[in-house]
Amino acid sequence: MINVGTLGPVVALAIWTMVMWLWMYATRIPAMTAAKVDADELARKPTGAGLDAMLPPEVQWKAHNYNHLHEAPTVFYAVAIVLALVGAGDGLAATLAWAYVVLRVLHSLVQVTTNKIIVRFSLFALSSLVLIALIVLAAMAVF
Repeated sequence: MINVGTLGPVVALAIWTMVMWLWMYATRIPAMTAAKVDADELARKPTGAGLDAMLPPEVQWKAHNYNHLHEAPTVFYAVAIVLALVGAGDGLAATLAWAYVVLRVLHSLVQVTTNKIIVRFSLFALSSLVLIALIVLAAMAVF
């Protein structure tokens, strides 16, 4: 029996990831144009000699956050789907899944606006603890 409580947060975080994708390109393309970046020339440069050196940090923060949304959240997606499939996706699991999404959205907003590291780290650490709790719930349901 599938309990779909954790699937809403999965979709919500996927939507947020695409919002960040749009925000990234809405700021990055104009900044690349203003900096007269030649994308073909950039592709031939060594790693590390890329856009971080050529564009303002405030522009790159969005790209960095978009990348971050493809790191730990991939574990969240897998665990949330497992919880739904094994019938343990409602109740506490759903609450934790929504908490994870809220924390990741807040992390994004901090990173792409003020980029205050201590605040970002705190939100990341809290979201990681929530993710660990979800993993424990999944392990208890599966094993």
